[in-house]
Amino acid sequence: MYKGHARAYTNIALIKYWGKADQQLILPMNNSLSLTLDAFYTETSVTFSSTFSEDQFYLDNNLQDRETTVKVSRFLDLIREKAQSQLFAKVDSQNFVPTAAGLASSASGLAALAGAASAALGLPLEEKELSRLARRGSGSACRSIYGGFAEWEKGDSDDSSYAVPIPSNGFEEELSMIFVVVNDQQKDVSSRDGMQRTVETSAFYDGWLATVPQDLAKARTAIANKDFQSLGEVTEASALKMHGTTLAAIPPFTYWSAESMRAMALVRQLRNEGLACYFTLDAGPNVKILVQKKNESTVLSKLQEHFSADQLIAAHAGPGIKIMTKEVEA
Repeated sequence: MYKGHARAYTNIALIKYWGKADQQLILPMNNSLSLTLDAFYTETSVTFSSTFSEDQFYLDNNLQDRETTVKVSRFLDLIREKAQSQLFAKVDSQNFVPTAAGLASSASGLAALAGAASAALGLPLEEKELSRLARRGSGSACRSIYGGFAEWEKGDSDDSSYAVPIPSNGFEEELSMIFVVVNDQQKDVSSRDGMQRTVETSAFYDGWLATVPQDLAKARTAIANKDFQSLGEVTEASALKMHGTTLAAIPPFTYWSAESMRAMALVRQLRNEGLACYFTLDAGPNVKILVQKKNESTVLSKLQEHFSADQLIAAHAGPGIKIMTKEVEA
């Protein structure tokens, strides 16, 4: 019996990834840049044993159905192939983040699964290799291998697509991200389906894609210079452009709700009043507000005038993946 355990934290893309160049290998159409956060994470234990006759997947202590388990099994197959193992596994995963609600649970979940399963089978993977592996489960998971800022280099093959850490001279420690949770239910259009529909049908997609290199360059420069305003501006612009592409898809769709738009309008209002803060959204309705840590309490108090306290969560820069030592039992 072989056991591995890992904890991985969610990351939020400041410069968005939207669309796959290769669906099977999960190669993205563009590079992306993220910040790993401390508030949401996944803890996963993986046990391989010759006594198991099939893979079992428990999420938050609930045995998952066959369709969900097959997805996990396919990912485990990649690790079994690397380790030359045919053992089945029991996967126990605890999500400390609402699943499939636009709060990036797939990133932390697949990163933790990659770390725990590879540790259980004794695969000595360095961060780059672990990032490549996690990508095969969920694209954004490759960035959750690292703490702080990371950039997913799109590459053009399985070997060349992985995330790398971005030197920041501690800039991430000056930042906060406030989550405005307007909906923690499963979304109507998954990220996977939304991306594919947008890439294949949106008249706006090529225009958005053409601007990503400039946005990435601006973000990298802002991080290097600890320039909060520039980072905030390009973060907000990237999110708006990405979500704009969905409105021109066929059929059109949006992840925004009326509450999302209310939160975004409030951010603009606060900025007009001289309080620097910027929003971003992933493939879901929940709004994330980037703010300097020194202004976190002020922004929170302003938000509490419009949203309930349980809708607001403050997060800070989080660490990279934590992998526990492999255990071998008779």
